[in-house]
Amino acid sequence: MSDSSVKNAQSIGVIGAGSWGTTLADLLAKKGHDVVLWGYEKELVEEMQSRRENSVYLQGITLSPRLSFTNDLAEAVAEKQLVLFVPPSQVARGVLKTALPSLGKDTLIVSASKGVELETLCMVSQVFEQVLPPEMYRNFAVLSGPSFAREVAQEMPTAVAAAADDESVAKAVQKIFTTSYFRVYTNNDMVGVELGGAIKNVIAIAAGISDGLGFGYNTRAALITRGLAEITRLGRAMGAQQSTFSGLAGMGDLVLTCTGDLSRNRTVGIKLGQGQSLEHILGEMRMVAEGVKTTESAFGLAKRLGVDMPITEKVYQILYAGKSAREAVIELMTRDLKAEGL
Repeated sequence: MSDSSVKNAQSIGVIGAGSWGTTLADLLAKKGHDVVLWGYEKELVEEMQSRRENSVYLQGITLSPRLSFTNDLAEAVAEKQLVLFVPPSQVARGVLKTALPSLGKDTLIVSASKGVELETLCMVSQVFEQVLPPEMYRNFAVLSGPSFAREVAQEMPTAVAAAADDESVAKAVQKIFTTSYFRVYTNNDMVGVELGGAIKNVIAIAAGISDGLGFGYNTRAALITRGLAEITRLGRAMGAQQSTFSGLAGMGDLVLTCTGDLSRNRTVGIKLGQGQSLEHILGEMRMVAEGVKTTESAFGLAKRLGVDMPITEKVYQILYAGKSAREAVIELMTRDLKAEGL
């Protein structure tokens, strides 16, 4: 199903050689764009160049021969028509600041990172707005939705959303990224699209804890549904559109991450529910589970904005305050009774 050529091929830099960055770089290269992928780890960059495989983050996937690699950030972003940023959210600000002097003024800039900066409680888009000059931020968009990297790399049909303040920017991203197996919808609610992609990781940890405790589908369904209510409440408080959370970046990504075996955040939750310590779990993981840091950020945002997020609060207490998973479930189930509304 690969697209072997594309009209008006773009010169593209992809920043971040984790599973998602590598997958999107490969997708764009297979479509016919001229793509260079930047990785922080020099040894990984050399391996990808020589073996055409990212054995650390995307083992078993042969990368496009059109894809090139670099350990030089300036080289990756200079003279590019589009630059895609996919670093972990907690280092996005530093990476962007380092790249900024080499970024072209008219470059289309896209973020596919999912998270909330812990120190400032800023969404990744807000980080970019603070760092980029206004004339460059006008060309900024975010890409999010239900998309396990490995399934996209295997060319399984996937649909995501591209959101930007300027509709023409969102449409440009849609055109560049869409393939016969990767469908991109446009959206004008950047805050909602980003928030859905970030906070769903917190609810996925909760769903994993439920699975690790041996609870069933009833419990998971309740967590997903009430988790969506929490995300929507926070989104509305931040100016997002409620309808966004019933779409791909909301309910779509939430269902995927709470139920899929490829979900790193759900895996963390399962191990927590089974009694393993967070330190031990993270010590065994090479990939980043964004939800661990995002739980702390989301808890802080909820407190700052006065938004009721009981599931997020209990996940925070399990991760950072030593509360047992079973005790947290009992407290959730025995809270004051209320109507179902948001």
